[in-house]
Amino acid sequence: MTGSAGMMWLFSMLIRYQTESGCVDIMMHTMERYFTNGGSMEITDALAEGLLRTVMKNAIKLHQEPGDYDARAEIMWAGSLAHNDLTGCGNDGGDFMSHKLEHELGGMFDVTHGAGLAAVWPSWARYVYKECLPRFVRYARNVMGISIKGTDEEIAEAGIRAMEDFYHSIGMPVNLDELGIHPTDEQVEEMAERCVVASGNHTGSAKKLSRDDMIRIYTSARKAK
Repeated sequence: MTGSAGMMWLFSMLIRYQTESGCVDIMMHTMERYFTNGGSMEITDALAEGLLRTVMKNAIKLHQEPGDYDARAEIMWAGSLAHNDLTGCGNDGGDFMSHKLEHELGGMFDVTHGAGLAAVWPSWARYVYKECLPRFVRYARNVMGISIKGTDEEIAEAGIRAMEDFYHSIGMPVNLDELGIHPTDEQVEEMAERCVVASGNHTGSAKKLSRDDMIRIYTSARKAK
């Protein structure tokens, strides 16, 4: 493929990738406030869950047809709601460790922010979900549509797997290998140390993370389960 046709194909792929990454970030700003041990309100949860379902639905539409104006309008409105702290009302402000972990990835490897979030979130979720189990069960049921019977842990794990399936459905990675980066042990330790410094006393709400916790999450994120 050469010439103008090749340029148009590349431009289309870039539009899709940046749109998909943006959708992940919009969702993550809501999820960071959702996965908390700092209290909740029913109306806030309902707003958050509706926002997340709406972004997922329209992200799939835009993956298939980037020019879908109505779908893009839904995403833009969701982005405004996700970033104005509305979905943090009534809790402790949220977790935000997935963001902080990704910031160090972006600083070291210059990856697209939303794609980095998608790559690190599953490992973070599997590391912390037992400490925040009711929230992960609710997320699995109300956002990911998990209807299986089982223990709370089984339901939460199914929700995490469903989230990975969604990421894949819009072309996003679920680990660092799929993201295209391969941090060494030394780089993992450096990112964790920088994350501790940048986080200060705010190292999570679903589960407070130490430097060693961060190393384990980065290490787990390096390759598929």
